[in-house]
Amino acid sequence: MTTLEAPVLPEQEAATYASWFACLAEPTRVRLLHTVATSTGDVTVGDLTEALGISQSTCSHHVRKLAEVGFLQIRKAGTTTLISVNPACCTGLPHAADAVMGILAPRPCCPADVPADVTVRALRPSDWTAVRRIYAEGIATGNATFETDVPSRKSLDAKWLPDHRWVAEIDGHVAGWAALAPVSTRECYSGVAENSIYVGEDYRGQGVGKALIRQQVRAADDAGLWTLQTSIFPENRASLALHHSAGFRTLGVRERIAQHHGKWRDTVFIERRNTTV
Repeated sequence: MTTLEAPVLPEQEAATYASWFACLAEPTRVRLLHTVATSTGDVTVGDLTEALGISQSTCSHHVRKLAEVGFLQIRKAGTTTLISVNPACCTGLPHAADAVMGILAPRPCCPADVPADVTVRALRPSDWTAVRRIYAEGIATGNATFETDVPSRKSLDAKWLPDHRWVAEIDGHVAGWAALAPVSTRECYSGVAENSIYVGEDYRGQGVGKALIRQQVRAADDAGLWTLQTSIFPENRASLALHHSAGFRTLGVRERIAQHHGKWRDTVFIERRNTTV
């Protein structure tokens, strides 16, 4: 039997979202909203009738319906009615979709099924050779990073947060590593970090990634970091699944974000929010 752990969406909240989605259940209305949203300034009913090829009465009807639920804002300038998009829609509508689809429901802290033979500890100076070797093995897959050469120890040491560098061991051998790097030097982003996890080619599929990400997110939560984020190639399904098991959620796909070996690549941008901060 399936256990329902997440709270049921409140009735009033569901009714609000339903009114939003119902308002958009009309192609002309969607086109009209898109036209207003992509304009460089306020528009008039006349502008919209000409752009969409519809009558003034039809346009006025749809504008009124979109304004009623808050998608559009209407103001008077003399005898002219000016129409603009409600900026709150940019966050309100995606939030509603996430809430309805369960994206905002409580998510797991981290994987629970970590193998007993995998030990995670803080990175030591003697681990750097193994760390850089495993980094090279990740680069060789073609789906781990945009890097084409292994960064130097000096650059990695300067980049990574000192208290968030971990290695996983199996039988005394370094099998993988994980690290966090700040996303910005600005104080307002002091609790936001980019995470990296690499598993050696001889240890993949043995739970090393689970052990590393478990340690990584728990340490980040304990340290008061409020957001972990990263970008992953869509082809790297194992990494996406690993991160989702630790409470990361997909925010979107960054299309053709950068070139890799002369080819444009997409990345999936994901993040994990510490709900206690």
